[in-house]
Amino acid sequence: MKVFLTGGRGMVGRAIQAHDRASEHQVLAPNSADLDLTHRETVMAILASEKPDIVIHSAGRVGGIQANMASPAAFLADNMDMGFNVVLAAREAGVPQVLNLGSSCMYPHDAPNPLHEESLGKGELEPTNEGYGLAKVAVARLCAFVSQERADLAYKTLIPCNLYGLNDKFDPKVSHLVPAIIRKVHEAKEQGADTVEIWGDGTARREFMFSEDLADGVWAAVDGFESLPGMMNIGLGYDYSINEYYTEAAKVIGWKGHFTHDLSKPTGMKQKLLDVSAQTRFGWTPKTTLQDGIAQTYLHFQDLLKRGDA
Repeated sequence: MKVFLTGGRGMVGRAIQAHDRASEHQVLAPNSADLDLTHRETVMAILASEKPDIVIHSAGRVGGIQANMASPAAFLADNMDMGFNVVLAAREAGVPQVLNLGSSCMYPHDAPNPLHEESLGKGELEPTNEGYGLAKVAVARLCAFVSQERADLAYKTLIPCNLYGLNDKFDPKVSHLVPAIIRKVHEAKEQGADTVEIWGDGTARREFMFSEDLADGVWAAVDGFESLPGMMNIGLGYDYSINEYYTEAAKVIGWKGHFTHDLSKPTGMKQKLLDVSAQTRFGWTPKTTLQDGIAQTYLHFQDLLKRGDA
């Protein structure tokens, strides 16, 4: 099968390509230097030329709370442009299948936990990442509309929980929670610091899945595409508090200090846990424990530090 993958240089895209199942397919994954996904004519031309059997859309502008709060317009516009261009170009080229990767940021901030697919579009999004979430909702709806209008096309969306893993971003200005924690705790250990500060009270709960598990789920979705729902959550189905993520990272890294809390800082939604009942019916389950995932990610971070790339 010819697979066209966007976002091939990102954390998720690299994990998809590194997975054992990737070798069973012809995977085309142009990087952003070779293909500007915000330029519709270019995207249309390459999909018309390559005629893939399926497009996996994992590209996007991503970042943590600080990055999303600083540039909401860019997160909305860039992700909307990329998603719309890929989906509409695939439709124009007659690509029979699209697997679009959404985000749990698509869910309303007051939706009941665990978050069920039926809650999508039924409330306002979390303000701290509203731009990103709106774009992801729009692209997912576009996929659904295309499938509704064209019986010969099946464009579906996976909605992952929060992610971390190899090739994550460790720059505090743009990083997500887990890599940010790893860097903070590592630097505290290196500097001999006794304390590490946590934003808020640390009781907010989050569901973070290892990126290699998502890659495994993506290939399971590709192989079982016909039985895949049009929109499906993909995640752990359980969560941890922010404090627990810090504690687990400290254990892995070997830092013996204690944590303080800055109660003036936002913590976001108190909980964001996906309902994975549809995923369970589909027949897929993630395998990596939090300890193993953080350990692998920390080793990768140390390699980046040695190369001067972190």
